[in-house]
Amino acid sequence: MGGGATRLYSALTAPLSSSPLPPPAVTNLDPAFCQKGAPVCPAELLRQCEEALRGRAPRFHRKFTQLQDGGGAPSSSIRVMQWNILAQALGEGLDSFVQCPPEALSWSRRKYLILEEILTYRPHILCLQEVDHYYDTLQPVLAGLGYSSNFCPKPWSPCLDVEGNNGPDGCALFYDESRFEFLDSVNLQLSTMRIPTNQVAVVTMLRCRSSGRCVCVAVTHLKARSGWEWLRSAQGSDLLRHLQTLVQKHAHDSAGAQTLDIPLLICGDFNAIPTEEVYRRFAASPLGLDSAYKRLSKDGSTEPEYTTWKIRPTGECCATLDYIWYSRDTLRVDAVLDMPTEEQIGPNRLPSFSYPSDHLSLVCDFSLKEEE
Repeated sequence: MGGGATRLYSALTAPLSSSPLPPPAVTNLDPAFCQKGAPVCPAELLRQCEEALRGRAPRFHRKFTQLQDGGGAPSSSIRVMQWNILAQALGEGLDSFVQCPPEALSWSRRKYLILEEILTYRPHILCLQEVDHYYDTLQPVLAGLGYSSNFCPKPWSPCLDVEGNNGPDGCALFYDESRFEFLDSVNLQLSTMRIPTNQVAVVTMLRCRSSGRCVCVAVTHLKARSGWEWLRSAQGSDLLRHLQTLVQKHAHDSAGAQTLDIPLLICGDFNAIPTEEVYRRFAASPLGLDSAYKRLSKDGSTEPEYTTWKIRPTGECCATLDYIWYSRDTLRVDAVLDMPTEEQIGPNRLPSFSYPSDHLSLVCDFSLKEEE
């Protein structure tokens, strides 16, 4: 049985645990960042990244669009970042970005660009896909900045087929421990017709330390490629079912009485344009979800023109595939980070010396609506 078939068989016969797996022993921590006992200051780490990138092409200058909703207190704002950071093994191996210089894809460069992007916006909740440097870089570095996290690898990640890989890629969810208290978390292997697939999600229940209210956060990465629309729809439905179950579990007080609705934040690379069925399923869900980035449009109902823009041997791809879904009855969108222009992105598209991924980060500020 070949390597891919072996991983497929193993995944089908031993589905993921509903709880995060214990981390493997890591001995190869990135020496550029992970010096034992060294205090971590966000500003100093950002300067370290900027120094390492000195002389590079200018980074994208993006601005927040403030939304005039009223009623939100800036001090209680929750900043959320969604980003497919591009797995290192895929970027250098399988994804074939024909217009991107190989030097721009090296991990020695990309790790600084990725951390610079995160440190520039300092989200309270960070949802990442295609993470294959979790244990050696992202987890220890962000833990030093006060983030706790959960990681769920794909059961048979394509990264494992790349020589010299750093392990499987997967989804990671980070949250600022100074803002949130951990309540519960599950790692999900998304299924269709009760058959587990290669796509995963992390769902975490948090309690806001300032307000005492709970927030349920999910990160996922659905099946890629044209022709798999039906599978993405089934995976999305499976995730929605799991979310409803977890929210109902936590929506009662200690006496068993029903409490207020728990706000939901669902971030992901859905690999689906807005006309696909999985998008419509989320938009029509009884969970009362809306897509935050529609708020950038003039009518408030249109997604951005693109969240990913790349050139592969098969041609150019410019599409909206990434979303931040939120509970419209319990959360208010206060600000949305705009998208870089075509001129900023450049003729060779993404990734590039300026930007480490083929997907753009999405960043929004939310506030909890007043309890009625």
